[in-house]
Amino acid sequence: MTTTAAPAMPVAAPPAGREGPRWARPALYGLLLAVGLAYFSNLSASGYANSFYSAAVQAGSQSWKALFFGSLESGGAITVDKPPAALWPMALSVRLFGLNSWAILAPQVLMALATAAVLNTAVRRRFGPVAGLFAVGVFALTPVAALMFRFNNPDALLALLMTVTVWCVLRALEQGRTKWLLWAGAAVGFAFLTKTLQAFLILPPLAVLYAVCAPVPVRKRIGQLALSALTMVVAGGWWVAIVELMPASSRPYVGGSQNNSFLELTFGYNGLGRINGEETGSVGGGGGGRGGGGGGGWGETGIGRMFDSEIGGQIAWLLPAALILLAAGLWLTRKAARTDSARAAFVAWGGALIMTAAVFSFMAGIFHQYYTVALAPYVAALVAMGVTVLWEERGAWWPRAVLAGTVVVTVVWAYVLLGRTPDYLPWLRWAVLAAGIVGALGLPAVGRFGGRGLAAAVVGLCCAASLAGPAAYTVSTLNSAHQGSIVTAGPSAGFGRGGPGGGGGRGGPGGGDDGQRGGMQQPPGQARGQGQAQGGMPTLPGGAAPGGTAPSGASTGAGTNPGFGEGMRGDGGGGGGMGGLLNGASVDAKAKALLEKDADDYTWVAAAVGAQNAASYQLATGEPVMAIGGFNGSDPSPTLAQFKSHVAEGKIHYFVSGGEMGGGMGGETGGGTQGGGGGRGGNSGTSSQISSWVTENFTEVTVGGTTFYDLTQPAG
Repeated sequence: MTTTAAPAMPVAAPPAGREGPRWARPALYGLLLAVGLAYFSNLSASGYANSFYSAAVQAGSQSWKALFFGSLESGGAITVDKPPAALWPMALSVRLFGLNSWAILAPQVLMALATAAVLNTAVRRRFGPVAGLFAVGVFALTPVAALMFRFNNPDALLALLMTVTVWCVLRALEQGRTKWLLWAGAAVGFAFLTKTLQAFLILPPLAVLYAVCAPVPVRKRIGQLALSALTMVVAGGWWVAIVELMPASSRPYVGGSQNNSFLELTFGYNGLGRINGEETGSVGGGGGGRGGGGGGGWGETGIGRMFDSEIGGQIAWLLPAALILLAAGLWLTRKAARTDSARAAFVAWGGALIMTAAVFSFMAGIFHQYYTVALAPYVAALVAMGVTVLWEERGAWWPRAVLAGTVVVTVVWAYVLLGRTPDYLPWLRWAVLAAGIVGALGLPAVGRFGGRGLAAAVVGLCCAASLAGPAAYTVSTLNSAHQGSIVTAGPSAGFGRGGPGGGGGRGGPGGGDDGQRGGMQQPPGQARGQGQAQGGMPTLPGGAAPGGTAPSGASTGAGTNPGFGEGMRGDGGGGGGMGGLLNGASVDAKAKALLEKDADDYTWVAAAVGAQNAASYQLATGEPVMAIGGFNGSDPSPTLAQFKSHVAEGKIHYFVSGGEMGGGMGGETGGGTQGGGGGRGGNSGTSSQISSWVTENFTEVTVGGTTFYDLTQPAG
């Protein structure tokens, strides 16, 4: 490193009892307050957001058993296709404050503030209060963070727990204290109960980092890592053990699995299937892509995926800067001691970023834009740390040059990203480009010779130019409603490959937060909400093309779906895209009254094929509605025999017609499997068998344009 009058590196952590400058704590509280106010604003506009999870939250607020297992309804028929940890805070909130949008989504906003606070603590401890505050600002202005920390998918809790994990490992590295490594293991274990194997992506770089750099003997390091792994297994495995060991008849069916096994779900569809594209029943993942890159219904795979037209506007604004600054930070600390905390911080955050981004880039299975919220804390930390160390080394020419070059790369990239939404603030990309270049030209001079005031002005100009693009997309995100299984941040950009807005969403029948398991794609070039059928596009039950009329079991405000494009994105719609598959539909007042009558006499007031259709009626009435076949109607639960038994025992009042995506699309396959394009394999005909049996044996009731079958009134 170059020795200059400026500090060579940030000072070490302050001694106990010192909290840094007096302004640091009030500044942090003020910034967190501003972030909280921004994220809480317009929160209720998203309504129930993803009604799939909102229905499970409602069930958990009514039944402790449903809360524990993550059941879709309080009757305990079937669970969501993820472990339930992300549902627990929301369900407890609804227990306290009642079922409403704020009660469901407010815990997610609080997770954003918790993530920001942990991020600030981790960065400030080694790099100072300014770096900590800057990290919070970058994180809060990341568009996909503004989206997912105001939405009810599991990704918000996962991002918080991953940030806590990195922070705990960094604390453990300071003095080699075992307790912090145990806390890291506990955080990963709980993250596993949030979104299964995605929690493990950052383990390899963090484990290697501790094994090499911890300031304790090698034998102790290995023992500490073993204890941390054991803690992780206990923290994440206790719930799995209960589910696997409990008799299947005593718990809900494990949604998303074909054999009622959480382990099968974890290591199959939610595990290796995401990597190799061979998720059971998914016809969208895998396959060869263009130009030698992998791809399929989930888009092109490869090193450029995080920057492409679908992902770039979500997360990539400062991703090039983070990678440049990571390299610069590692170069600056190349001669430091093995246990140097600054280098450890760059390796920890950088390893987490690269590992997660690499898996996202090359996974051939189901992938959606909002997954990239996991990268937001890593990018924020690296940008804040890198800028800090380079500025403190500004006495040498090359740190100033790297800073200036980073600003140029950032604003040029922002110019490109803003150009993908040319109708949204068209002047902004030129302003960003001009201001960034002016600031970058001034950095080398003021970094060496400028006074404090001039330096502050130039640095402020560079920061404003670099953050203006993501800030604009974040404001657009905060001002928009987001509903359905697939959501994207920022303004709508039309459709790229497979989806809309800011990068677009991929389509097809799906499951839970992942949206689709069937891999149907949005027609290229179609504007949001158009939705006419294209050649080769699958049809919905009854022959309707995607974006056509709603299924007979649910009505929208206008009587039709808002269009395939709207349904794919899921934003702001009320009609239930893909025939109610991707989002719940509005429920007619007369249909609501019908289901509410004598509701207490039944375990389920109704049954409907597909979780989103069932969720519509459940959220409207507040009463449990059985989701036949799980999310897209393809899970083999309940079987026809089980359903007949429930009906005979008088547990179900009505059957909602329509929505037979899982088994009603294609007849039998060559392998004898019933069901078609949306199904997940061997038992996808179960829902169609139930539908056929009901329509042949029970009395049809039409209320407000909605068709039901009264399961207490046999036909004829």
